[in-house]
Amino acid sequence: MPDRTSREIRLKSRPTGMPAPEHFELVEVPVPSPEEGQILVRNLWMSVDPYMRGRMKAGRGSYVEPFEVGQTLEGGAIGEVVESRNPAFKPGDHVLSMMGWRDWWVSDGTGVTRIEPAAPLQSYLGVLGMPGLTAYAGLLRVAEFKSGETLFVSGAAGAVGSVVCQLGKIKGGRVIASAGSDEKIAWLREEAGVDYAFNYKRTDNLLAELRRAAPDGLDVYFDNVGGDHLDAALRHMKVFGRIPVCGMISRYNAETPPPGPANLFMVIVRRVRLQGFLVHDHKDLLPQFRADMTRWIAEGRMKWRETIIEGLENAPRAFIGLFHGENIGKMLVRIAPA
Repeated sequence: MPDRTSREIRLKSRPTGMPAPEHFELVEVPVPSPEEGQILVRNLWMSVDPYMRGRMKAGRGSYVEPFEVGQTLEGGAIGEVVESRNPAFKPGDHVLSMMGWRDWWVSDGTGVTRIEPAAPLQSYLGVLGMPGLTAYAGLLRVAEFKSGETLFVSGAAGAVGSVVCQLGKIKGGRVIASAGSDEKIAWLREEAGVDYAFNYKRTDNLLAELRRAAPDGLDVYFDNVGGDHLDAALRHMKVFGRIPVCGMISRYNAETPPPGPANLFMVIVRRVRLQGFLVHDHKDLLPQFRADMTRWIAEGRMKWRETIIEGLENAPRAFIGLFHGENIGKMLVRIAPA
């Protein structure tokens, strides 16, 4: 094999507040030849996700181990096996891994999944991947959403939220969506098919919006944002409503701990079930999720958008863009042509 080098992006320093380009560095390292039992993979696509911000904090700032300063970052990626000395893989196989933020990598196959694409490759980092499964598990298992119920989704034009909205419609519910731009609102109305969508940046009263959208209250609030969205939803939940808490992106870059909801007492008054969840706890749903999602895609009932940034060197910009609302749907980095 000819000598190869791989570009890798490392955490240069830990951000305080909003991440910036200077917190990352691009380096080149030699790529070893695969030994017996190993594979050599060229990455094609990688994912950037809000949860990665928690891993940039020292200590247990998130629900997974923190990234180490000076080490290559990790995240979801899809690559192509170029050379294999492992009988479980052959050259040309497409694989899903957590070996993002780099061009090339060598592995013994641990934690690597071979995929037989039933949709565009990159969809296995989005609607058919972790974000899609998060939406599926959170709405259908954690929230136990039912036909005829009213659902409110914050961060509704993101990778998870956009799937939650459409699942709510597929399951026969009324769906209310909040997002941060008129372009996102248009997509939610015209493509995702929600019943009511509003730009939270154009209102100073979230509770009034929810009352207009759902006069009788909310059965389920799927929380991707936290903060004032959670506060407003708590005030408008029906008795025995459910709130699956997927994320709180409004707080990820806070330099000091923000105050909690001022009306948490409503959990008691309305007997609300508020439950945080992690997608990793629901991997048993993956076969059913893939079967359902593939069918809904074929039927035209599940649509998605992608925001694609070209080039590994621009991955930090893509990641930072998540916190400025620059993505509609899944934010992806195309590392190399397929």
